[in-house]
Amino acid sequence: MAHRLTIAFAIFGAFLIAGTLSLWGQPWICTCGEIKIWIGSIFDGGNSQHIADWYTLSHILHGVLVALVGRWLFPRLKFPALFFIACLTGIAWEIVEHTEWVLSAFRSTTVNQGYTGDSVLNAVADYIWMIGGFLAAYSMRTVNVIGLVAALELSAAFVARDSLVLTTLMLIYPVESVDTWQQELNPNRIQS
Repeated sequence: MAHRLTIAFAIFGAFLIAGTLSLWGQPWICTCGEIKIWIGSIFDGGNSQHIADWYTLSHILHGVLVALVGRWLFPRLKFPALFFIACLTGIAWEIVEHTEWVLSAFRSTTVNQGYTGDSVLNAVADYIWMIGGFLAAYSMRTVNVIGLVAALELSAAFVARDSLVLTTLMLIYPVESVDTWQQELNPNRIQS
């Protein structure tokens, strides 16, 4: 019974995210009118508007970290409870991310200038990617999960020049050298 309720809650979460963001005026899909599987640049206008982009790795990592930290801190916690926590934090983030306070914080960092939030499609996809990350990590040995965390962070950091750690750093304590390094990939950067 607990598994069914948890799965029902996970499905409800996708609808809650979609409904909330739609009511707040986020577009259902990219305003370009297309639906793409992957956007390969964080500086692309379709970033955070389609099914997956480099920030998808951060959402996968969210689920991975819930599984990893949950197993470490609460080793007796059963799957339904930990999965519920993953879904609850995933839903909360997708909604809180679209508050003016968070959007303004993202826009205040140079790499995210002009960020208006995700499309509904992208936000729901991010939530589903988070669930996938949780499910993958929950079924893996801890050492493999740690390897997965490193692989996700390092690939996003070095290829896209942004990751969960870098975004958090730049939100909390912006570092000019990191910003300069990130902007080297920006086709719209102003040359000095």
